[in-house]
Amino acid sequence: MKPNFIEVTKQTLERGYLMSLGVVDADGPWVADVIYVFDEDLNIYWMSRTTRRHSVAIETFESHVAGTITVSQDPSDTDEGLQLSGVAERVENPSKELLVQWMKKKKKLTLLAPLVRLVLDDHVWYKLTPDRIELISRKNFRDRQRVV
Repeated sequence: MKPNFIEVTKQTLERGYLMSLGVVDADGPWVADVIYVFDEDLNIYWMSRTTRRHSVAIETFESHVAGTITVSQDPSDTDEGLQLSGVAERVENPSKELLVQWMKKKKKLTLLAPLVRLVLDDHVWYKLTPDRIELISRKNFRDRQRVV
């Protein structure tokens, strides 16, 4: 049975930790690494300060962004990752579940109370709604597979 593109994409997102987020502002292209979580619809979420260059670019200049998530870490690893593009926006009323997912990814559940205050005081959530996802999974597929 052939693997399902969507399921392999979700597994890849689950295995990843950082997304390199590409934006464009008045000074040109910029890339920033962000810790991400995702939902069932393959939307990507991250927290950031509104004063960071990538946040300012999204809110002021251009909300169409690109990102890469690389799971392979060693030359002996099979190529695994994602390349994506889409529209990014601030999330005005984030669910508590986003923070719980993020805390699990950071493995910081024991520090929940102090970290929550710190994070919520000066960070906001952003959401990337993909218009294109290219899956790189040499283990499952020979070539890149377009998911969305």
